[in-house]
Order: sequence, then C-alpha cells, then structure tokens
Amino acid sequence: MNEIRPEYDVSKMSGGVGGKYVERYRAGTNVILLDPDAAEAFPTADSVNEALRLLLQISQRQQLSTNPAAVD
Repeated sequence: MNEIRPEYDVSKMSGGVGGKYVERYRAGTNVILLDPDAAEAFPTADSVNEALRLLLQISQRQQLSTNPAAVD
C-alpha cells in the first residue's frame, strides 16, 4: 500500500517544502467555514477576528452593566 501510483510523475514533484505549516499546526488553528454572505462582509481572517473581539467586548460590557458583581 506504500507504493506510488503509476500516474504520478515523481520527477515533477521536486521543490516541495516539508513541514511548511507545522508551526501553525502546533499553535492550534481552527478552521471555520463562513456562509457566503458572511464571507462577503468579512473577507479576511483579520476582519473576522476583529469583529468577534468587538462582539466579545460588547457582551462583556453588557454583562457587567446588568450584573456589577460579575467581575473577571
């Protein structure tokens, strides 16, 4: 089962970089698929993260204003 299929031309597979994304993998990455309308509004990972962080801030402020005893 460890044989390469005959249709693969190994000579054309040079230049690859092994472990290219290993650091990202080790850091832990979550892949989330956005619906098309959300992807249009937030086209980059940075824009999604910025919006979610803002939502978290709003949520935390709302929680504090309704329950002043809830302090982190």
